[in-house]
Amino acid sequence: MFTNILSDQKNYFATGATLPIKSRISALKRLYHTIKTHETEICNALQQDLKKSECESYMCEIGLIYAEIRYMIKHVKKFAKQKKVRTPLAQFPAKSFSLPSPYGCVLVMSPWNYPFLLTIEPLVDAVAAGNCVIVKPSAYAPATSEIVKKLLISTFPAKFITVVTGGREENDALLDLPFDKIFFTGSIAVGKEVMRRAAERLIPVTLELGGKSPCIVDETANIPLAARRIVFGKFLNCGQTCVAPDYILVHRSIESTFLQSLKTEIQRQFGAAPLKNQSYGKIINLKHFNRLSHLLDREKLYCGGETDIQNLQIAPTVLRNINFSDPIMQEEIFGPILPVIAYDDFKSEMQAINKRNKPLALYLFSSDKKKIKEATTLCAFGGGCINDTIIHLATSEMAFGGIGESGMGAYHGKAGFDCFTHYKSIVNKSTKIDLPMRYQPYTKKYKKMIRKFLI
Repeated sequence: MFTNILSDQKNYFATGATLPIKSRISALKRLYHTIKTHETEICNALQQDLKKSECESYMCEIGLIYAEIRYMIKHVKKFAKQKKVRTPLAQFPAKSFSLPSPYGCVLVMSPWNYPFLLTIEPLVDAVAAGNCVIVKPSAYAPATSEIVKKLLISTFPAKFITVVTGGREENDALLDLPFDKIFFTGSIAVGKEVMRRAAERLIPVTLELGGKSPCIVDETANIPLAARRIVFGKFLNCGQTCVAPDYILVHRSIESTFLQSLKTEIQRQFGAAPLKNQSYGKIINLKHFNRLSHLLDREKLYCGGETDIQNLQIAPTVLRNINFSDPIMQEEIFGPILPVIAYDDFKSEMQAINKRNKPLALYLFSSDKKKIKEATTLCAFGGGCINDTIIHLATSEMAFGGIGESGMGAYHGKAGFDCFTHYKSIVNKSTKIDLPMRYQPYTKKYKKMIRKFLI
């Protein structure tokens, strides 16, 4: 279905047009200008798909893209330089270097929860690395998909960057093509299918997935501040954030105080009637609304729980007296429902976390340096925060990615450049001298020299 598009991109890449640093910077500047020009339209699309406010759209999507583009424009020249490395004495005389080279033609498949950010940011990194790109936005966010298509098609020729919209049929057709790299953000189930299809052609993949990210609040935490930051991170985008705290582990001695602080903070941030708050988002579609509604255990409701099926909204909700056998703990919630589980022993909880699937994020609210060190060094997770939530992904200075079931590979900043780059290892050997000891016949003298040089 899309064979001709990929063929045109491969032919264009073969000309070397994407390789010059000036061309990459020029493309990034054009993209920046296009986004600036259409910022209002982008915000309107995000409002239509997810009911995001203008402030949230800028803070969590558009502004982060501006930052990534500026970072790449500033650093891409340095990133793309070949790097000299030490040459072993046995290879004398020669020079050795590592040469960054783009993969070629890459596929970026993005999700619906941050449909602009998670489409354009990997695109920025791929362009900075010198690739051609086919972008496939999510069908679940149709308004944003259309504005992405409008912006990219009007800014770049299809042989360099293009957009394919549609649903499952289009995804299947794209995964049949011989891309040089696939970058996927989305659910674990679909990520497995992407990896399976890529494996058939030995295509390298980066998978940004999700999972049940724990948030631990110990007895030394600043409880009001912890509640405030957790409420922000959990209920941002109506809970539809891959790094949102999925559940809370709170020390039993502070459970009641912490729950009250959560309730107070929800009311402070969203008002007494959150479903009437014009800045509070909505669930992406009826399918996900119904899934979340079934997870809402009324018998364990602490606060919230109001729903509006017509507007696909669920109020910020806290559940208490939860245990790991409950239905809500069997899958990633990906919505505005927050289970709270009391614990007694910190070390036991760290061991339990390590026995479960590796989460995309881990958060710890504590002032105990020993516990902080234990959690950050002994637990396996993609990334996280101490005494805050989700902000670790909002910088181009650190890599963002999962581990194990939460994904593989990373991007943002230098890691994003590396994600779409193959590093060629090259030895440039002199023709002026040719040491004979490596050639047969291996005399006694040469054997001694080989042993000496290779020690």
